Amino acid sequence: MAELLAGPAAEPLTRAEAKAFLRIDHEADDALVDALIAAARRAVEAATGRILLMQTWRFTRAAWPLSGVIPAPVAPVTAILSALVTLADGSTVEVAPGVLSLKADRAPALIHVDARRAPQPGPGGIALTVSAGYGASAADVPADLMQAVRLVLAHFYEYRDGSGTAQALPATVAALLAPYRLVRL
Repeated sequence: MAELLAGPAAEPLTRAEAKAFLRIDHEADDALVDALIAAARRAVEAATGRILLMQTWRFTRAAWPLSGVIPAPVAPVTAILSALVTLADGSTVEVAPGVLSLKADRAPALIHVDARRAPQPGPGGIALTVSAGYGASAADVPADLMQAVRLVLAHFYEYRDGSGTAQALPATVAALLAPYRLVRL
């Protein structure tokens, strides 16, 4: 299970960019547009498993995997920030440097565990904190994902009142997201 600890410093679209895309020329919907930008980003992230802008995430495991490899639940992972193990007596210890290594050049990123040197968890398990995202600004995000955010934003804005034929996201969005979806086997 992945838990967001710290969201992005900014959204991938500014209010001005979003309003220009939506062709809005008034201020009455500014708060709504701001909320929909964040919602559109989160929808794209949820659909793909990819984090657009730098964020801090924590995920937990009950034990070290027998394979010695932990697939990260989010991508792209840029760094392992911390790894804490709760021991059988309830105390926590930080995993020593070098016990975990990150193979971040793929999605999902793989965290390799040197099980011989890793502390053995008790009932509290293992908590890994990672930094994930393409970068700090929208310029770092792949263009297809940025376009998907724009189209999701437009869809959310069009069907904001819940009336009409609010349906699943348009097929164009699915086509843009398809190459980025994380596949779990």
